Amino acid sequence: MSILDVEDLYKTYGTQTLFNHLSFSISEGERIGLIGVNGTGKSTLLNVLAGKDSAESGSLRHANAFKLAYLPQTPTFDQGETALDYIYAGTSPVMVALRNYEQALANLEKNPSDQRLQAKLMDRQQQMDAANAWEAEAAAKSILTRLGVHDFQTPANTFSGGQKKRIALARALIQPADLLILDEPTNHLDNDVIDWLEEALNQYPGALLMVTHDRYFLNRVTRKIFELDHGELYVYDGNYELFLEKKAEREEQAAAGEMKHQNQLRRELAWLRRGAKARSTKQKARVERVHELQEHKGPEIKKSVDLAMGTTRLGKKVIEAKQLSKAFGTSHLINHFDLLITPGERLGIIGGNGCGKSTLLNLLAKRIQPDSGTVEIGETVKIGYYTQEHLEMNEELTVIDYIKEAAQVLRTSDGQQITAEQMLERFLFSRPRQRTFIHKLSGGEHKRLYLLRILMEEPNVLFLDEPTNDLDTETLSILEDYLLQFPGTILTVSHDRYFLDRIAERLIAFEGDGVIRRFEGNYSAYMDERKKEQASAAKLRAEKKDLVQKKPAAKKKKLTYKEQQEWNGIEDRIASLEEQVEQLKKDIGQSGSDAGKVQELYKKQQETEAELDQAMERWTELSLKVEEIENQ
Repeated sequence: MSILDVEDLYKTYGTQTLFNHLSFSISEGERIGLIGVNGTGKSTLLNVLAGKDSAESGSLRHANAFKLAYLPQTPTFDQGETALDYIYAGTSPVMVALRNYEQALANLEKNPSDQRLQAKLMDRQQQMDAANAWEAEAAAKSILTRLGVHDFQTPANTFSGGQKKRIALARALIQPADLLILDEPTNHLDNDVIDWLEEALNQYPGALLMVTHDRYFLNRVTRKIFELDHGELYVYDGNYELFLEKKAEREEQAAAGEMKHQNQLRRELAWLRRGAKARSTKQKARVERVHELQEHKGPEIKKSVDLAMGTTRLGKKVIEAKQLSKAFGTSHLINHFDLLITPGERLGIIGGNGCGKSTLLNLLAKRIQPDSGTVEIGETVKIGYYTQEHLEMNEELTVIDYIKEAAQVLRTSDGQQITAEQMLERFLFSRPRQRTFIHKLSGGEHKRLYLLRILMEEPNVLFLDEPTNDLDTETLSILEDYLLQFPGTILTVSHDRYFLDRIAERLIAFEGDGVIRRFEGNYSAYMDERKKEQASAAKLRAEKKDLVQKKPAAKKKKLTYKEQQEWNGIEDRIASLEEQVEQLKKDIGQSGSDAGKVQELYKKQQETEAELDQAMERWTELSLKVEEIENQ
């Protein structure tokens, strides 16, 4: 059953047609990946569907009760808005109840003796009960914690870009919705969290439409692919792997059709040039048909980076780090680390957010100084450094002028020269697009251009810090092909598992608690090894537990008489206290405007809840003893 129908959607940007009368539908529970080169309008399409932007013509149809949740590529926060404020936005009864309850709780914590605030909190608790919102509150805080957000009350506009994206992702996941739209959901997430997100989305009850550069993620989550290409939308049933097969077939058919078209054009031209005799009306029709054939636009020929790149000469010594240490405050990221980087090496650096990956790159490039240890860089080394931020771009330049600032031509190892215009075409900037001002480019196009600028400087050592973020899948394929032919040394920090599998031959893994591991092999091999180690460790723990259980106890433990009596009655006591708490909540709700009575009951509730907590803790202690005795 369709939940959203899009008809005849048309939108332009300058001289570019983003949507050329697109029509499609999204059905219940569908898992759709949206693919296209950066700048073709993927994020714009998501914004139009989410109501954040409009088209010049066309319509969107859905049921009146239709609900949509949206994760933008760059979320924005109001001044002073906390993480919980942001994710509880919305008009659904659950979100309203959660928002009101959190506000009442925060106000009472600031002034716990205020009777009016106590009564307000009681009212908000009843609202939470009525909306069945307690489970949603626990789920929201669980999702935030799983995404690495632990500070719920600090204003979110003080957080880093990565933290903001994770808070916005939590909001999208917790909001009740028929359709969930995600724009680059895996950006700023480490691989463990991406694995968790895959599972969460596979269990998500609504439909899903997303843009992502993570091809493993795309392959495992989606069941249909939308490809946006030069204003047209192509629909493929299947995941990313099937999409690649079907797209190749479509392009082969298009190329065959173009060849047939060209042959027909040659025959018509030859007929006219021979001056064949015919009636004037027939001759006129022939001429018009030739003009139509000449104006026909065939499929665009895709450029590929198929060249043996030249670089400045790289000697035997590249980079050597000895006893490298670096800390920020009390966080010791790198401790007495040694590393030898050799010519032609392909080294991937992996680990969780904030563990020190970018710090290691900066230390090796001598952009920051270590607390102790040394870094030696070979005399012939020329580093090209792609960072996550590229603020040095002059956005008033055109695309071609920006690239020509670095170099007019690029030399290949066999002596050929490739012009800046040709390289831009290979990186998916058409000749007309090369005359565009940088400030008019999309976010992904900015990064693609910045990356090409670094490559045009002909480095012999590449430092790449998250190069795949915000790049489309086609650009990633081009980048990988280029790097596979690159004759120098590559060090890359990345969370992109597909990219690491293709590029990295060796890994440095930040495994937490200051542990840095060297691994020979790509990312998939590393994860296989980790799983084997974890399984082996679990087996060893189980074997040790079995041995301990099999050992005869010197003396069997048992509960004392007093403990046994306490154990016999503790569950009844807990049940009684729980009933008292519930009754006190009802009494408070029925007290109306009697502030004195509300304060007295609220104090009694707090005392009873504290007694209940103590009873639960005691039950836990005794139950562990009972379990230990039974295991004897």
